[in-house]
Amino acid sequence: MKRKIAVPVDANGILDAHFGHCKFFHLFDVADDVIISGLKVIPPPHQPGLLPQWLAEEGSTDIIAGGMGQMAIQIFNRNGVNVFVGADKRPARELVESFLNGELKLMSNYCDH
Repeated sequence: MKRKIAVPVDANGILDAHFGHCKFFHLFDVADDVIISGLKVIPPPHQPGLLPQWLAEEGSTDIIAGGMGQMAIQIFNRNGVNVFVGADKRPARELVESFLNGELKLMSNYCDH
């Protein structure tokens, strides 16, 4: 099964706690639960509702985030993108590997708007 997993990150590749204001996204291409490649990309400027649509157009199937507003979650869901919020601040690759191994621990959504 092929997937593309998106993670909002800072310049060092560590999870950025708030999805909507991150400087980068790390996009991981996955096949049969193995990371095939990864690419750090600069998102378009933040506007309400834009990033979920953009990531869906980029082919994302899943997103792992710390916090995310309900509107963004709804847009992702409408576009068939699975949303996982409450991840801790770790390198994006570690988060994706934990996710693929069924070991990703999720806490509360850090975002309350």
